[in-house]
Amino acid sequence: MNIISLFCGAGGLDLGFEQEGFCPVVAYDIESVAVETYNYNRNNKVAIQADLVSLSADDIISHIQKLGLDELPRGIVGGPPCQYFSVGNSNRKSDDPRRTLPMTYANLLQRFNQVHPLDFFVFENVAGLANAAHKQDFEQIIALFEQAGFSVFHTILDAYHFGVPQNRKRVFLAGWNKNLYPDAQYEFPIGEPSSLVIRDAIHDLVEPTYYKRGLNPDDFPEHPNHWTMQPISKKFTSLPPSDFRHSGRSFRRLSWERPSYTVAYGHNEIHIHPNGHRRLSIYEAMLLQGFPKGRNAYKLLGTLSDQVTLISDAVPPPLAQAVARSFINFINQYHNTF
Repeated sequence: MNIISLFCGAGGLDLGFEQEGFCPVVAYDIESVAVETYNYNRNNKVAIQADLVSLSADDIISHIQKLGLDELPRGIVGGPPCQYFSVGNSNRKSDDPRRTLPMTYANLLQRFNQVHPLDFFVFENVAGLANAAHKQDFEQIIALFEQAGFSVFHTILDAYHFGVPQNRKRVFLAGWNKNLYPDAQYEFPIGEPSSLVIRDAIHDLVEPTYYKRGLNPDDFPEHPNHWTMQPISKKFTSLPPSDFRHSGRSFRRLSWERPSYTVAYGHNEIHIHPNGHRRLSIYEAMLLQGFPKGRNAYKLLGTLSDQVTLISDAVPPPLAQAVARSFINFINQYHNTF
């Protein structure tokens, strides 16, 4: 089933949908390293660098028409950059351009649905978007999606309930075309209680390579993303035992026997390895996000700093896969019922 991907990033959301048989025919992101990473990991080089604020829906429609597809896209998926709505953003400003990106998504969705009716859309963002502090924004976003022609459902899902050793809550909005699914009563996947901990994901890895100029990631013995910053700060010699309640965010040491916090949050600030001697490597963070394990399974491109941003923004693929599977099940059940 063909889909369009907006704000695709490194491709975590799309990977989950691909694992359930969906096929992105075009993907967009403003960051070149995200587009390069997305295309590197796929045989179909469909990602395009573009600013979706200035790209019109008619531009996307024209591009898709030129592809000569046997089947037009039946859905749009995406997660706009979300820092404005993040709980951790204590310095947000009302004129932050990222605040309007959900509206950009809704406008593109509406125009595309007018020309080529879609079955569904899925919109993903930080859980903070659904907080009381952003009630007006959240209600406006839902209203715009409804005006685009969709019955809208929303929930907050925690990746930890979907096979990911990380507590990471995200808000999901799903929309079903009001004409094609007039009686839609969609339910999001529930997930299940988990006992996964950090040890399950990264205990067997060799030590990563420490960053220095001139490194070739392809030479790293474990994985091209198994590298991290040199542990220069004196805090690494006097860190307290792993404590999820009292450690400051910049030097929060993880525990082998618990799931991780959200793995990264920019500025090269990935959490401290459970052994306390360094930060997590990019590859360790990828595994804690639920990306597939293996040297050739998935690779992030760019500088170390680029990779921190890519993994910080990524949707855990197992969570995305569970949502995608629920979409397939809903479509099949709906058409068998009616």
